Amino acid sequence: MHTRAIPRTAEQLPVIGLGTWQTFDAGPDRTAREPLDEVLRTLLDSGARVIDSSPMYGRAEEVTGDELAATGLVGKPFLATKVWTSGKQAGIDQMKRSMQRMRTSRMDLMQIHNLLDWQTHLPVLRDWKAAGTIRYLGVTHYQHAQFGTIEQLMKREQLDFIQIPYSIVDRAAEARILPAARDTGTAVLVMTPFESGALFRQIKGTPLPAWAGELGCTSWAQVFLKFILGHPAVTCPIPATSKPAHVADNVAAGFGPLPDEAMRAKMAAAVTGTSR
Repeated sequence: MHTRAIPRTAEQLPVIGLGTWQTFDAGPDRTAREPLDEVLRTLLDSGARVIDSSPMYGRAEEVTGDELAATGLVGKPFLATKVWTSGKQAGIDQMKRSMQRMRTSRMDLMQIHNLLDWQTHLPVLRDWKAAGTIRYLGVTHYQHAQFGTIEQLMKREQLDFIQIPYSIVDRAAEARILPAARDTGTAVLVMTPFESGALFRQIKGTPLPAWAGELGCTSWAQVFLKFILGHPAVTCPIPATSKPAHVADNVAAGFGPLPDEAMRAKMAAAVTGTSR
């Protein structure tokens, strides 16, 4: 699988990851969890490593930790989660619970979810990073209206990561956020690369264009992910799924040719009818 460097350290990160929103909020019964075991095995066997969660996602952190342990995969992924509360002590307590649930003594990436009380949490994350409790820190938000704040934080606070929405039909991040990430040396995780499934409904019944073969794409999911990876500022999209077949399809986008700008324009036109 292709890798991209985390700019602050030059550590190489595989370019396809896994989100857990809704998909890993599973109960304790094995019927619900066995497919998730296969999702994790397929993901990690492909060379992918990033698994992103949050205390906002119900049982997702706990399920991730449990199933990594059940399958003997603890220690293999690059684990990312978030702090999603207000107040210093509440944030510390929540982050400690998250690490226990995900069964790690050192979190690879801790993010401030939707910028909630970032002024309080960011100094704590810096202390935790200095102590080696976390390796990287960052912020996330799903709304375009918060891009300005994220841009300023990248410029002022030397964030390691941001996590934002970006897709073949949602290109708002291209105007300022992605250029700022390149300029400030900030890694970029991409949430909702399939627009929560809306992209598949949009192209339902549409055959893959002939040019998809030039990129090694055998599915629309791979087209959508390769479009995102065609932007050099993107580090790793993190599509969420609970289906082993879907994760196998997604990780295939991390191999083979990636599109240049001319091809990206052609890809966007095939989905939206316009290159912008």
